[in-house]
Amino acid sequence: MRLYGIRGATSVSSNDKESILRETERMLRDMIEKNGIKQENVVSMIFTTTDDLNAEFPAKACRIMGWTDIALLGAVETAVPHGVERCIRVLIHAYLQEGSKISPVYLNEAKRLRPDIS
Repeated sequence: MRLYGIRGATSVSSNDKESILRETERMLRDMIEKNGIKQENVVSMIFTTTDDLNAEFPAKACRIMGWTDIALLGAVETAVPHGVERCIRVLIHAYLQEGSKISPVYLNEAKRLRPDIS
């Protein structure tokens, strides 16, 4: 097993609790499926949001999913003029099989952040 960092991002259409939790959970489930992530192998997750999202903590989606033993951290992303609005990003640190191919997940408007993989 080797420790990997797996990136993901999504955006929401409005700054409301339901949208933030729904899209965060969707992003996490997609990342879990595409990368074969098992809960017991996750060390931590770091979430960032753009400063226009403040209705809910995206990390709360992990707790709702039952992932209660994982260290979570939230921060505000640096605002840049050409950035994606209402954007949630995550970095998952997880142990996977040595040589695993990592599949980042970028959804909704956040696809603009990684045109090379979208």
